[in-house]
Amino acid sequence: MCPHTGRVRHTEFWDRMSRHLGPGYAESWAQDQHLADLDGATVRQALDNGMQPKQVWHAVCGALDLPPGER
Repeated sequence: MCPHTGRVRHTEFWDRMSRHLGPGYAESWAQDQHLADLDGATVRQALDNGMQPKQVWHAVCGALDLPPGER
């Protein structure tokens, strides 16, 4: 998270995705998985449509069932 705003930046978002899914799979997963918490959009669609990375990250956490410390 950005320490001054509490917002997840795009670069940090993709770093987290790579850390949890692997660098090769993160982008593929982001393009292929439709998430209910994103109204059925993929991660890539949500970000491209202007959704904040923090909101998208919370949807990813739910989909991957990540522990609270990662949210």
